[in-house]
Amino acid sequence: MFSDTSIEQYSEFIKEKAISIGFDLVGIANVEEFNQEFSHFQEWINAGYHGSMGYMATQQEKRKDITLVLPEAESVIVVGLNYYTDIQHKEDSTQGKISRYAWGTDYHEILPAMMQSLSKELTELVPNSQHKFYVDTGPILEKQWAVKAGLGWQGKHSNIINRAIGSWFFIGVIISTIKLSASKQITDYCGTCTACIDACPTNAIIEPYKVDATKCISYWTIETKPDIQIPDAISENLQQWVFGCDICQEVCPWNRFQKETNKELLFPRNNEVSLSLDAIVSMTQEEFSTRFKKSPIKRTKLAGLKRNAEALLSNNTKDNPL
Repeated sequence: MFSDTSIEQYSEFIKEKAISIGFDLVGIANVEEFNQEFSHFQEWINAGYHGSMGYMATQQEKRKDITLVLPEAESVIVVGLNYYTDIQHKEDSTQGKISRYAWGTDYHEILPAMMQSLSKELTELVPNSQHKFYVDTGPILEKQWAVKAGLGWQGKHSNIINRAIGSWFFIGVIISTIKLSASKQITDYCGTCTACIDACPTNAIIEPYKVDATKCISYWTIETKPDIQIPDAISENLQQWVFGCDICQEVCPWNRFQKETNKELLFPRNNEVSLSLDAIVSMTQEEFSTRFKKSPIKRTKLAGLKRNAEALLSNNTKDNPL
């Protein structure tokens, strides 16, 4: 059994280690069963707002009770990694815009090693302790744990917002059997602002804090299988997004003062934040595999990327029939 002093010391030690490893944010939550949060999640699933992302509807009880993931879990450590780079898209009908998170190396290639290092520190701190970490790779309600751990509040666009670095950050979760001191939660500072809701061209934010994925540009350009055509209501409002969409984050007032990441791997490859639509349509599988190795863009597969590009080219033809 740890004393209150050792719990506080361990907590500060872990936070310092997380920052030294390279994370920009770190917070701690005590393990508890999610009741209200899980109820909201179930309502979202039951309404079909997850679309074809069937994995989100599985292992529901683990999302509610994290001790089903790691028995004897005491604490949840949540880390954040800033991925913002101070480059903006240029409006060009021949180009397809890429979501900011996908400009550099896939975060699944970066965060796990960092989290492994932090888990090792935990094991050295308390031998025989157990830990499991996830980077949106398991049945964990990451955003809700981020709120519990004080990383920020959940904005009306559903992303987590931190007062210091906005919402441009990746989230990682470590479940630990070490009892640690919980961080203070942060107040919701969205206030009466509805910038994200008003700016969404497909009305995917159906009400504050609730997104219908089946209306979301990111869902259609990333998550759906390549053989599923994008509905007209979406394709006609893509606003040149060929992979993902950042509109709701771009208009958020809390992202006006974001500082750049210091992670070189997260900067745009070849200084590209957009892709030539014609080049995508003519791209071979070999070119795709080489160009997007260890990139998030590989998630949509070449056929999916071509579908997205063709939808944008079709829009351009409609807008400029001559």
